[in-house]
Amino acid sequence: MVTGASTADLAVILVDARHGIMEQTVRHSCIASLLRIPKVVVAVNKMDLVDFDGKVFDEIRTAYNAMIQKNGLEFKDVIFIPMCAKDGDNVVSRSERMSWYDGPSLLELLEEIEIPAGDADSMRFPVQYVIRPISRQFPDFRGYGGRISQGAIRVGDSVDVLPSGSKSTVTGIWLGEKKKEQAVAGESVCITVKDDIDISRGDVIASDSGVKPSMSNDFVLDVCWLRTSPLVCGKRYTIRHATQEVAGIVKEVEYKLDIDKQEKVYGIEQLTANDIARVHLKTAAPLVFDSYRDNRTMGSLIFIDGTNDTVGAGMIVESYD
Repeated sequence: MVTGASTADLAVILVDARHGIMEQTVRHSCIASLLRIPKVVVAVNKMDLVDFDGKVFDEIRTAYNAMIQKNGLEFKDVIFIPMCAKDGDNVVSRSERMSWYDGPSLLELLEEIEIPAGDADSMRFPVQYVIRPISRQFPDFRGYGGRISQGAIRVGDSVDVLPSGSKSTVTGIWLGEKKKEQAVAGESVCITVKDDIDISRGDVIASDSGVKPSMSNDFVLDVCWLRTSPLVCGKRYTIRHATQEVAGIVKEVEYKLDIDKQEKVYGIEQLTANDIARVHLKTAAPLVFDSYRDNRTMGSLIFIDGTNDTVGAGMIVESYD
C-alpha cells in the first residue's frame, strides 16, 4: 500500500459492515495518515448482510472517528458511505434501500471532490540530468532536466541552486525541442539559467521567493519497513531522496506503532516487514528537503540495502538542526 498511496490525494478504506473496525482498517488508516493523504472515504460495504441497518453504520462511523483520535491520525476530511457493492447500492447511483443516508454515491463523490493544491509560490525542481547535446544546432547548450515537484517556473524567474546557494535567472524552459514560457508541478522539462554555475544531478533549483527548502543531515522520520530483512540501528543504507543518493544510518528507533493495541512501543532495536516506526536518521551529506507535511516529494525518501533492494520508505518529520 505504501507504494501505491505515496502519490494519492484520496484513499478509500473498505470496511465490512459485519465486522466493523479491524486491524487492517487501522493499519491502512495509519499508513494513509503517515503519507499525508488529505481525504479519506470510509466505504462501509455489505450493508445487505446487516439488513441495511443505519444504526450499524452509525456505530462504525463512531468507532472509526474514535480510532482516529486515539492514534493521532490527521486527515483534512473523512467521508462515510454505506454500500452494497454486490448489488451496486451507493456505488454508482444512490440506494433506495438506505433512505436514511442522504449523501452522495461513491462515484458521485469521486467525480466532484476537490483536492487541495500545493504551494504555487515555493517551486522545487530536483535536477535529474545535465543535458549537453554538443551539436551544431545547440553548440553551447547546457540544460538541466527533471520533474517539477511543486509550484511553477517561468522564464525570467529568479532561482536559488541548492545546496551551493548560488543564484541565477531562468532563461529558457524546454519540452523536447519546444520552448515554453512556464511549466508547473508534475511536468518533466529542461531548463536553462543565465549564469555559468556548477549544477549537477541531486541539486535542487528552488524559487527565490516563498518558503525556502531546508538542509540537514540529521532527521526525524516516520518509516514503513517493507522487507523481512530487519532494519538494524547502525547499519549502513543507501538513502535515495528526490534525485540524490547518500549513505545513511539509523541512529535510534524512537518507538514503533503496535497496530493491534493501537499504542506506541518503546525500546525497539529492530524493525521487520510491515512495521511502522519513528526513527532518527543520520546521512553522510546534507539533503535539501521540505517536511513531508509540506511537500510529499521533497519530504520522502527510501532505504536501499546492499542488494539494491528497496527495504523501507521514510517521511521526514523534521530535522534535528
